[in-house]
Amino acid sequence: MKIQLTQDSYGKSAVRVAKITRHSDYHEFKEVHVAIQLEGDFESVYTEGDNSKVLPTDTMKNTIFGLAKDHPLHTIEDFGLFLADYFLKNNPQVAKVTLDLTQIRWDRMTLNGTPHPYSYVGGGNEKATANVQGTRHETQLQSGIRDLRILKTTHSGFENYIVDQFTTLPPAADRILATELEAVWYYNATNGHDFQKIREKIREDLLAAFAAHHSRSVQHTLHAMGEAVLKNTLAVSEISMKMPNLHYLPVNMTPWGLTNNNEIFVASGDAYGYITGTLKREAI
Repeated sequence: MKIQLTQDSYGKSAVRVAKITRHSDYHEFKEVHVAIQLEGDFESVYTEGDNSKVLPTDTMKNTIFGLAKDHPLHTIEDFGLFLADYFLKNNPQVAKVTLDLTQIRWDRMTLNGTPHPYSYVGGGNEKATANVQGTRHETQLQSGIRDLRILKTTHSGFENYIVDQFTTLPPAADRILATELEAVWYYNATNGHDFQKIREKIREDLLAAFAAHHSRSVQHTLHAMGEAVLKNTLAVSEISMKMPNLHYLPVNMTPWGLTNNNEIFVASGDAYGYITGTLKREAI
């Protein structure tokens, strides 16, 4: 009986890079977490225990730190493309490099209306993300946002759905809409872009569409948000979103002789809806 190794990769995860760039009048602080995986001519490593083609994962970690020293680290996209190119050029046994990059949000403190030169405050759970997959023939890049909690208190409802013997959910013409958004977008090309400017524009359009849209469902609003991104940013060809429906349920106050005029809610920790969708611009 012949047994084949049909897939293999190895790498390093949770490489946490923090960098200070010292300008003359302020310090710029960035924190980026990197995970790297290599694929290529590694079968003999698995089948024969031959490590002669192995770049140690500890070396990968050190390389990421070393390259971060001289790279401006303006965006995680540029840094990820730079890392993929380096590992491919310096390791002929490697056929593919996959990098997942996550930027932890740190916002400069504003004190008395003035940005502080070297003090920061955590920007919540929101994270910027990027994924780079590089080979010697092509490079694919996607960017994203994760753990962005957004909520609006009105202009959202859910009615006219299927009702059967198991339905207990009452229709709502006016409800809280809350989610923890994860969005990933794909570029037409990996070069010639100001990734930071594009990210800021996409984030702004996602939030503006969420706020302005009169929602009939989470699905309805997801589509409006994705549509706004594709209409306004031609460098992006496709966007995928995940939008869990974080339930805020009106509290029944009638047993206490009180009327709840859509004012008091319980933040439910029970099962929640999970909505996903991908929008793609049609080729002309």
